[in-house]
Amino acid sequence: AVVSTQSTGNMADLFALIQTLQCLEKAYIKDAVSARDYTDSCAKLLAQINAAFNLVKSSTYRDIPSFMREYYLDCPAALQRIEEGKPITVKDNQGNISKSVADVISLHITLCDKLHMDMRAKDELYTDLKCLADVLDRMSSLPPDFEGKMKVSFWVQELDKLSAADTLTEDQVRQMVFDLESSREAFVRTLG
Repeated sequence: AVVSTQSTGNMADLFALIQTLQCLEKAYIKDAVSARDYTDSCAKLLAQINAAFNLVKSSTYRDIPSFMREYYLDCPAALQRIEEGKPITVKDNQGNISKSVADVISLHITLCDKLHMDMRAKDELYTDLKCLADVLDRMSSLPPDFEGKMKVSFWVQELDKLSAADTLTEDQVRQMVFDLESSREAFVRTLG
């Protein structure tokens, strides 16, 4: 009776985790949860689902879809996420790594070119810089403490303090060019 009760409990846990993932997917689609919270929660749920499935895996339930069919668990968004094995927010990173690499390199070059052409106003630099920060953040292959991310993030924060017409000083421009070039070199080194 103990084995049966434990097995039933494990199946109930798996059932609940899959339903929770389905709800999270729906909340993300409706923009009711931020991308960062979604990504963290989804990654955690996927790990929990895999661990819970290992406890119920048997000849009856060879995989998660067979478990879902057995218990009429209609959670298509959760199933897609389980099959992909990662949050939807990192899909572009895995599915489109070449585009991300090209974007990072071209944005570094564009920003350095703008600075060399004496374009120093926030409104001339901010959009490209923020886009570069976003692309770097989406690349899960880069460690969270990657120096390129940290340098770009620093400059985004610095420009956030300025109004649109404010311009960088000569020293700031020089430092930003140095940081962007070293960030690009560090990024290229991560590519092998």
